[in-house]
Amino acid sequence: QVQLVESGGGLVQAGGSLRLSCAVSGRSFSSYSMGWFRQAPGKGREFVACLHWSGVSTTYADSVNGRFTLSRDNAKATMYLRMNSLKPEDTAVYYCAIRSAPFGTGCYSSPSDFDSWGQGTQVTVPS
Repeated sequence: QVQLVESGGGLVQAGGSLRLSCAVSGRSFSSYSMGWFRQAPGKGREFVACLHWSGVSTTYADSVNGRFTLSRDNAKATMYLRMNSLKPEDTAVYYCAIRSAPFGTGCYSSPSDFDSWGQGTQVTVPS
């Protein structure tokens, strides 16, 4: 059974940085596309970034492009989201997700494309 565990969230002032981690177990990490999403209070789950299973390409939401960087460490079966220049509008619970089908043709940006999710980690940037 696949398990995803996020960590690294917290309270940070505007302009600051955080690095989120997503540790994966129970699935061959390097064969599956993965993604980061976030959900602010009263809003739906929003796409943040995705990683093609091969690791050669990533896609970012316009709202975070240039500020966030997604990476992974296959040896540690862990995906990271480095967040710089944080803004109050980045405040949300951040979730990592992994697809059920290995490989695939692209980088996926819809929550319905993923079948397994972590428990989420809170990121708060006060205004």
